[in-house]
Amino acid sequence: MSAAGRTACLQEPTLDNGWSEVVGQQTLEIVDRRRHDRVRRNRRWLVRRTLVLADVVGFVLAFAAAEIAFLPLNATDRVDPGAEVLLFLVSLPLWILLFNLYGLYSRDEERTNHTTTDDTLGIFHVVTLSVWGLFLLTWVRGLADSAVPKMVLFWILAIVFIALARALGRGAARHNIAYLQNAVIVGAGDVGQLVARKFLQHPEYGVNVVGFVDDDPKTRRQDIRHLAVLGSPDLLPEVVRRFDVERVVVAFSPAGHEELLELLHDLQELDVQVDVVPRLFEAIGPNTSFHDVEGLPLVGLPRPQQSTWARCCKRSLDVVGALAGLVVTAPFFAYVALRIKLDSKGPVFFRQQRLGADLREFTLLKFRTMQVDADPTAHRDYIKQTMDHGVLANGNGLYKLDNDDRVTRIGRWLRRTSLDELPQLINVLRGEMSLVGPRPCIAYETEHFAPHHFERFLVRPGLTGLWQVTARARSTFREALDMDVAYVRSWTLGLDLRLLCRTPLQVFGHRGTG
Repeated sequence: MSAAGRTACLQEPTLDNGWSEVVGQQTLEIVDRRRHDRVRRNRRWLVRRTLVLADVVGFVLAFAAAEIAFLPLNATDRVDPGAEVLLFLVSLPLWILLFNLYGLYSRDEERTNHTTTDDTLGIFHVVTLSVWGLFLLTWVRGLADSAVPKMVLFWILAIVFIALARALGRGAARHNIAYLQNAVIVGAGDVGQLVARKFLQHPEYGVNVVGFVDDDPKTRRQDIRHLAVLGSPDLLPEVVRRFDVERVVVAFSPAGHEELLELLHDLQELDVQVDVVPRLFEAIGPNTSFHDVEGLPLVGLPRPQQSTWARCCKRSLDVVGALAGLVVTAPFFAYVALRIKLDSKGPVFFRQQRLGADLREFTLLKFRTMQVDADPTAHRDYIKQTMDHGVLANGNGLYKLDNDDRVTRIGRWLRRTSLDELPQLINVLRGEMSLVGPRPCIAYETEHFAPHHFERFLVRPGLTGLWQVTARARSTFREALDMDVAYVRSWTLGLDLRLLCRTPLQVFGHRGTG
C-alpha cells in the first residue's frame, strides 16, 4: 500500500458501513495494533531488511571463523590479515547485490509459503560465486594470502551460517505485527472458499483473511462461516484502505472480464500484492512455464513423464537414503518391535496391499498400531464421505479414524508422530516405493478418483510427499489427491530434496499423517 494510503488508514478513527460488526475480531485487533503502534512498514520492508541483515551476519561470522581457524600457532609466523579483511568488507556490498539479482529478497512478498529451504540452491550459487571469485581475485592479483583450505572452510561455513541466519530472521519477523498481511478474496464460490480455508490452515504464512467481496456469494462452508462477505467487488478499494489490506486474491469471481480488469487497475494505485487463481488450476503445478505469442501469455504445462536420467537420479537418492535411514534407525526398530510385542498380541509389522506405479500392487509395511483383525469397512465408508467438497478435515489425520478402542498404546504415539511409517524404508529399498511421492493408496480408494487423479500412478508412491509436508491432517481426501497430482506434474530433484528437508519438521511437530 502507498505511504499516503497507509497513513490514511492508520489515522482512520472508526470503521463505518457496518463492516466493524461483521469482520473477525482478529482483523480488528490487527488494525488496532497497527494504529496504536503507528506501523508504517509492511512485510516487504520488514523481510527484505531482515534477510539483508541475516546475509551480512552469515558472511561475517563465516569469514571470522575461517580466519580464526587458520591463525598460526606461533605468533611470530602470523601475517597481517588487514588486506583480506579490507577486501572482504569492500566486496560484501557486491555479494548482497548478487543476492538481490538472484531474487533472494523479493520472493517472500510474492509467495506466502516461501521458506529458507526454497532459498538453498540460490544461496549455494551466490556464495560459491562470491567466495571463489574473491579467492581468484586475491590469487591473481596477489592482494592477500588466501590459502585454499581456508577458502573451502569459509565457503562451507558461509552457506551454513547464511541459511541458519535466514531461518532465524524469518522466524523473528513472523512475530512482528508488520509481517501480518490482511487479505481479501474476490469471489466467494467453491474456489474462493478453498483459498480461504487453506490460508486459515497455515497461520505460519502470516495471512489474515478479512473476508470476501462478491456480488453473488455462495453459502459458506461451516469452517469459514465466520468470514464476512463485505459487499460487491466495486467496494474493494475502500475495503483495502479501511482494513490496511496488503494482499488480494482473485478466485473465479462472477464479475465480468472488463470489470475485473478495471478493478485490478484500481488496485495498482494502492500498491497491494494481487494473486490470481488461474482457470484449470488443478492442471497447473509449481513448475508451470509462461511463454507468449506476440505478447499474448500462454501457460505451458510440463509433461508428467520423467526422463530416464531423472528416474536414475531419483532411484539413486532412494537407495542411498533408504540404506542410511535403516542403519540410523536400527536401534529404534528394535525398541519399537519390543514395545509392540509387549503391548498386544500379533506381528510387529502391519502388511497391507497398496497400489504403486502403473497401478501395480505391492505389500506395504508399517509398524502395527492397532489390534489384529480390525474391520476395514469403517475406513472405506470414511474415504467415501471425505470426497465431498463440503466435508470438514479430520484433525486426527486424513486417513486415520478416531478408533481409540482399536489403537494400541504404543500405536497411538507412533501414529501421532508418523513413525509407524518407518518400515516403508524397506519398500523403498525394494523399489516398490520412493522416499518422496504420492501416498500409496488402497485399491478401493480409486473408486472415488476423478480421471486426472490417476496421473499419480505415473511415479512410485512415497514415504513422504507434497501433501504430507504442506497440509497433513488439515486437508480433505480430494485435496490430498490434487496435491499428489501436482507433485507428479512438477517433479524435480530439487523439489524432492526440499520436501525431505521439511519432513522432519512435520514429524517433530507431532502432526499425524495417514
